[in-house]
Amino acid sequence: MTNVVLCGGIGSRMWPISRTYYPKQFYKFEEFSLFQQNVIRNEKICSKQLVVSNEDQYFLASDQLDDLKITQKAFILESTPRDTSAAIALAALSLDKDEIMFVTPSDHKIDNMELYEQATTEAQKLANDGFLVTFGIDPNTPETGYGYIKTDGNDVLEFEEKPSLEVAQKYLEAGNYLWNSGMFMFKAGVYLDELKKYESEIYEKSKEAYDAAKKGEMTRIPIDLMEQIPKKSIDYAVMERSEFVKVVKSEFDWNDLGSFDALYEDSQKDENQNTVLAKDYIGVDSNKNLIYTNKTVATIDVDDLVVIDSDDALLISKRGSTQKIKKVVEELKEKGSKLVDFHKTVHRPWGMFTTLEEREIFKIKKIVVKPHKRLSLQKHYHRNEHWIVVSGTAIVTVDDKEFILKTNESTYIPMGVVHRLENPGKIPLVIIEAQVGQYLEEDDIVRIEDDFKRA
Repeated sequence: MTNVVLCGGIGSRMWPISRTYYPKQFYKFEEFSLFQQNVIRNEKICSKQLVVSNEDQYFLASDQLDDLKITQKAFILESTPRDTSAAIALAALSLDKDEIMFVTPSDHKIDNMELYEQATTEAQKLANDGFLVTFGIDPNTPETGYGYIKTDGNDVLEFEEKPSLEVAQKYLEAGNYLWNSGMFMFKAGVYLDELKKYESEIYEKSKEAYDAAKKGEMTRIPIDLMEQIPKKSIDYAVMERSEFVKVVKSEFDWNDLGSFDALYEDSQKDENQNTVLAKDYIGVDSNKNLIYTNKTVATIDVDDLVVIDSDDALLISKRGSTQKIKKVVEELKEKGSKLVDFHKTVHRPWGMFTTLEEREIFKIKKIVVKPHKRLSLQKHYHRNEHWIVVSGTAIVTVDDKEFILKTNESTYIPMGVVHRLENPGKIPLVIIEAQVGQYLEEDDIVRIEDDFKRA
């Protein structure tokens, strides 16, 4: 059985923690990220794993697998998102038709492994018999943020959209409605047959795109073919239409952590029912708040607040209203704000950089290059760069010259000159980069050669 991990989402309802290039599934609220927890959990059940991600998140996922000392890695990289029916089809096309796929979103929080393994064992028996299995979560509240499944034992009677509070209360009282978890299990060939039957264009375009991709540990789907695949979720494309669908009632503790309200409910609380994820917190007559920051924070006479403080943005919301964060993200997008996409620290396949200071004509960064990694051979048309080595040893290429820089040594890269930075050592290379120019955005990079095959 193969665990197909879907991790291409951006988690916009948990901004400003979750950003396009560092979404919530990779964020470490605990020792391990939600993505890592998923991998650890399903390693005990599945013989191998296949990660379906977008290109920008591949290196995050790969690094976090390295942290778990997982060396056998397989990725399918979507060049542009086309929803879950296509993502799962691409994974299915890479597997033997009789291989069982256990499809799991990477951002779920799940506890009670005994009940989890019971549910997956029941689902595997149904999948072996040729059924498309979905996991329904036994509800404990009239939740309006989830879809529901009306059931009769393992039979699915109907899929229901996200309901109003009144309707959700009726579902809870009826006793035969389950939350739709977004987890599935089936044979690869069965899924592809049903997709071909109900959404032939998605099937055909997915197959065409997969066949044209270069195969290997990292299978990259060509963007021109990926863009031709219609967008549709697996629920709408297959699960709500197939005659071979079964449901497994799942009683393990489950939370999709889709909002800060969900994070509050899932997290430990102090004696005043505050969830505190902060360096230091002083609460004076303050109750039932979610506080997230790396600073010392104090609250006085406030209740039921969500306070999320990142390095470059502050969110304050009433608990119960955090679904509206999507409206904030939409407005930021309309303004062209980079806050939707990036934190101050941006991860790259070779390491990371942190923007320390930024003004109209200069920008100062801290750059960390992993051992034995190097940046692309590149040039810029609009900026000059000054590099100072803080720790480690750098090999610097400038035009046709190559030289070594050690701690406290520096160099200057003129505008338009081809250059490269490399770490030949066994410890991280840390440099301070000062950029000066009239345009300082990341798209002023002309890559001439790149170890990671980026455009």
